[in-house]
Amino acid sequence: MRLIWILGDQLLPSHPLLPSPAPDLLVGMIESAPRGSHLRYHQQKLTLLYSAMRHYAADLKKRKFNTLYHHLNDSSDQADYSTVLASWVKQHRIQEIHLLDPNEFDTLHSLPTLSKKLGVPVQRHPSPQFLVSREEFQSWAQGKKHLLMETHYRRLRTERNILMTPQGLPEGGDWNLDDQNRRTFREFAKEKPKVPPLPPPVKDPVVQEVAAQVSKLFPHHPGKAADLWVPTTRQGALDWLKLFIHQRLEKFGSWEDTMVDGELILFHSVLSPFLNLGLLTPLECIQAAEKAYRDGKAPLNSVEGFIRQILGWREFIHGIYWLKMPEYREVNFLGADRPLPRWAYTGETEMRCVSQAIHGAIDHAYNHHIQRLMVLGNFFLLGGYEPKAVLRWYSELYLDAYDWVMVPNVLGMILFADGGFFATKPYAAGAAYQDKMGNHCASCQLDPKQREGPQACPFHSLYWNFFGQHAKLFGKNPRIGMMVKLWEKKTPADQTQIRQNAQRFLNQQA
Repeated sequence: MRLIWILGDQLLPSHPLLPSPAPDLLVGMIESAPRGSHLRYHQQKLTLLYSAMRHYAADLKKRKFNTLYHHLNDSSDQADYSTVLASWVKQHRIQEIHLLDPNEFDTLHSLPTLSKKLGVPVQRHPSPQFLVSREEFQSWAQGKKHLLMETHYRRLRTERNILMTPQGLPEGGDWNLDDQNRRTFREFAKEKPKVPPLPPPVKDPVVQEVAAQVSKLFPHHPGKAADLWVPTTRQGALDWLKLFIHQRLEKFGSWEDTMVDGELILFHSVLSPFLNLGLLTPLECIQAAEKAYRDGKAPLNSVEGFIRQILGWREFIHGIYWLKMPEYREVNFLGADRPLPRWAYTGETEMRCVSQAIHGAIDHAYNHHIQRLMVLGNFFLLGGYEPKAVLRWYSELYLDAYDWVMVPNVLGMILFADGGFFATKPYAAGAAYQDKMGNHCASCQLDPKQREGPQACPFHSLYWNFFGQHAKLFGKNPRIGMMVKLWEKKTPADQTQIRQNAQRFLNQQA
């Protein structure tokens, strides 16, 4: 008897190991409470994961696959993967186990030990969940001291003929239209684009059952399981993609960097939770967006920006993860060592932009990319917060958080902890950025235009203190060396005052 073990983040619509049912074939899926407790994962993320798994298993049974399923509340809630698999091997006389290459480094490298413990071979197979295989990315990256996503992105567009003209040129003549996708809140307020409401959550008895179990088994994890607001099925994910293409894609590009107080997603897609579970494929998302452009339903800047997030960043980050692990988890180029601020899991801080972002993460397990990078990430970077602690926070708080996503995004992109292996500069910004790109400052206790005193926005002193601390590291960086020169032009008295203001504020957050 053979067992096909399907991991929870590999719920592929066309699973390559399941061409058709067979008498000697079992399919196994495991909800593991110990794995769910590995970190304090958001309750809504766990509810999404386990609900999607149960729907997937139900579909397999409808298709006549002989399916084994271990629920959270089956037997001991401490049953881990190896315990469940061992019982299945014994009970069903399983002689070999097959699975797709796991998306997590630790899981992949635990398989030889698992095989030895179970006494049966555990065989891995290539996964089609990403457009670029790990081997292809490693071949492309070989010998390069630094990697640029833009180079990787252009290569993929050309080779796969995505958003290209018949002459082999990028549509519109430019590869990257990011300069059209940075419109400010002032422009947003002037134009007043209508933001479509979120679709109401579907009443799903599976989700209700899972949410009750998650809230009982993981009571100290962030968020409320019952408040899950995204679908958990393949069809629900397809409907969500269709709704984005028709309602949000048109304005996505222009406002993708804009922040609006009280607006959770604006024109963002929120497709990453489905992509990272396998409920959607990267190619069908890309093709849907490109079709909207070809049909005249969405402008090129929106479509190119959306495709770049999937074909560019998502594939690139996945490749970086497998290229650099496991050493990558230990990087700390800037020597950051500050513990997380006291409000990291409550959002109770006077900085409204930060507070709104954290409450979004707590209430919905979601922030769009500017809140993650330029509000929260910016604060963690400027404040010198310890990379492993920040990585843990991001890994716990989001619906789409998986190890391959968060390790390179947090350590490389947000914290510059790898010293610039693929990010050409640290993404540092002062108070002016928050005031320009969002409207949180208007209702904040702190004033972005004040540089001194109790009402001054701390992003000002934190920003300049950061460049003062790391002047030697960044003085020759072509993208931010000018900021070091501006720091050095400040008087010694001004530099001292900035350092004191930054230190005073950070001490208050401890």
